[in-house]
Amino acid sequence: MTAQTLVNFKENPSTENWNIVDDVVMGGRSSGSFTLSKEGYGKFSGTVSLENNGGFSSVKYDMETVAVKPSYTIRIRLKGDGNAYQFRVKDKRRHSYSYIATFETTGNWQTLEFTLADLYPTFRGRKVDLPNFDQNTIEELRFLIGNKKPQAFELFLESIAVLEN
Repeated sequence: MTAQTLVNFKENPSTENWNIVDDVVMGGRSSGSFTLSKEGYGKFSGTVSLENNGGFSSVKYDMETVAVKPSYTIRIRLKGDGNAYQFRVKDKRRHSYSYIATFETTGNWQTLEFTLADLYPTFRGRKVDLPNFDQNTIEELRFLIGNKKPQAFELFLESIAVLEN
């Protein structure tokens, strides 16, 4: 199995190309930030608010185009806070929809793996009538929290890699 590192905060502690997208784009009041923790991890944290029809915060990583196959696996090393999150990819930045997988965090460091073909397409929280991920590129990664309740959150990222199966 060959691995291609997409992000590794231990080797390259940088928040460059990571951007917050909160529900404020549609009038909401959630507030997220993305910084480096004192240990050098990527830290996505803040609060989700349901005020003004809000309810989500996300951080996206615009990256160089990476060639993939649907059979490839994404491996993520992270530490959450016990909340549920979504991991999202876009094959093309310009597309309005994303391919997503949901996951639960435990409060401890975890290594999560998602087969790209298992990620399903959504737009604004609704499933889109398209097949699961069947593309040959990735241009954007994103983590999103939106559990239909107000809450504080904190997610630490160590690394993200693509594994050729």
